[in-house]
Amino acid sequence: MDAFSPTPPPWTETAVHGLQFCCPRCCSSANKSQKAWINRRAPVITEDYGRRWQEFYLCECGQAWWAWSSDRPPSDISEDKR
Repeated sequence: MDAFSPTPPPWTETAVHGLQFCCPRCCSSANKSQKAWINRRAPVITEDYGRRWQEFYLCECGQAWWAWSSDRPPSDISEDKR
């Protein structure tokens, strides 16, 4: 499964909007998803000329959901943990 494939996988057809950037059924984060796909072919241009994409996830509970890339919470990976 290529997250950057130009063709959407079939499981994205039933995806629902995850308003809190988590699975709307079980509240699992995107990190726990079985599969992911980013719709890079259709970016949305924001009012400040930024771009955002739909990110699709297939949760471990079986729910397909999507959210805007701009709604992704900040990552703790880049934090300095000294």
